[in-house]
Amino acid sequence: MNVMKIIFAGTPDFAVPALQALIDQSHHNINGLFEIVLVLTQPDRPAGRGMQLKASPVKQLALQHNLNVFQPESLKPQEIQAHIAAANADVMIVAAYGLIIPAVVLNIFPKGCYNIHASLLPRWRGAAPIHRALLAGDTETGVTIMEVVPKLDAGNMISKGMVPITSAETTQILHDALSKMGAVLMVQAMQQLAANDLLPSIKQNESLVTYAHKLEKSESAIDWQKSAVEISRQVRAFNPFPVATTQFRGQTCKIWFAGATNQKSHAKSGEIIELGNGLEASIHAACGEGVLEIDELQMPGGKRQTAQQFIQGQHVKIGEIFS
Repeated sequence: MNVMKIIFAGTPDFAVPALQALIDQSHHNINGLFEIVLVLTQPDRPAGRGMQLKASPVKQLALQHNLNVFQPESLKPQEIQAHIAAANADVMIVAAYGLIIPAVVLNIFPKGCYNIHASLLPRWRGAAPIHRALLAGDTETGVTIMEVVPKLDAGNMISKGMVPITSAETTQILHDALSKMGAVLMVQAMQQLAANDLLPSIKQNESLVTYAHKLEKSESAIDWQKSAVEISRQVRAFNPFPVATTQFRGQTCKIWFAGATNQKSHAKSGEIIELGNGLEASIHAACGEGVLEIDELQMPGGKRQTAQQFIQGQHVKIGEIFS
């Protein structure tokens, strides 16, 4: 069996497990099926308090394994496309790369171009599939391995993996689970492609398409007129970024984790109606419907705290209002 040459295109943490899995299967190892001939990732960006240029997580991993890294600002210039073509790769794998891939680039690869998408397509095409699944109250999400085509997330589907969404899941938890699942599914697909030179695929049902539009920071503000179930979804969807916010004593307070309870209350929306005791303490606040049980909070300039730490540090009283 010939070693299949791969270009990997990815940028953030989500893409790291897939690149690591391909490295583990690469020609550096005994009976390796793949050779990663080039890694595409976005240019280094300013980060941190000092705004120093920082390499993407994918670049950091690639350099650890002495892989060739290429960081164009765009894939549209002809000289960039020529550089990619010169790698003589058989296939391209994409995972949260973040740049538009022109059709001329897709056509470079004789065995195709495949993407790891963090939803059960055709549901949640687009930029924020994990967040939107949580916000919508979906009971499950997953990963789809799909062919890359010029239209956004519209390619034929190769394989899927499902993850249930419970009341404990945050975007971070789902992100980590889906990135690992995507890595496994992509390696399986590439093993099949290397062995058979083709991958069976299924067209997406266009009538079932929904779009996961990019998150706006303005969406993080909690509207206490909403139900506790809706607010809990919002809090979990915005963890770890940008974090759901509310006003408390005239300051912007971040709420990191909260769940809906079966309690009923006739109190004003946002009013604190109960304060727990002990290490498992929580803050109960009335909503438009139901009661929100808040477990982790953070005031400006302070650290993320458990509800018990927050109650003690802020001397919180029943009857105070989140607004």
